[in-house]
Amino acid sequence: MALMRRPRLLVVSLFLLLAAGLVQAAAIEVREFDDPVLEKRYRDITASLRCPTCQNQAINDSDAPVSGDMRDRVYQLLMDGRADIEIRNHMVERFGDYVLYNPRLEGRTFLLWGLPVVLGLLGLVLVGLLVRARRNASNRELSAEERARLDALINRERTE
Repeated sequence: MALMRRPRLLVVSLFLLLAAGLVQAAAIEVREFDDPVLEKRYRDITASLRCPTCQNQAINDSDAPVSGDMRDRVYQLLMDGRADIEIRNHMVERFGDYVLYNPRLEGRTFLLWGLPVVLGLLGLVLVGLLVRARRNASNRELSAEERARLDALINRERTE
């Protein structure tokens, strides 16, 4: 009897696995492009736009309804012959700067772009100053008192 249950369990498990794969395959959108360059542009644009409702997920990976709408709009705009920058501008007008993974360099985003550069330069200057200070400290000559103490320690070691 136990031998009969195992094949059934195996068949049921395979069926469930197949059903899960079909559900996943149904979630994938298929877009028709006559031009491979247009298809690459679509993929690049949808990968560079962030889903407004998901946490840090591109619209090409998101199953959220708003991401589906955004993908549809990108597709329509591409088919209308719009440039990539026009499509991104359209999405920013509609959803705000949050949808861009790489924010534009503007007055309000200058700190976001400039701070890493400034901190990197500041770190390099600090490392340079520390190296210079150590080099100067090791090259300093001993004072007369330090020389006498060193000689006393060396002589004491020799006599012992």
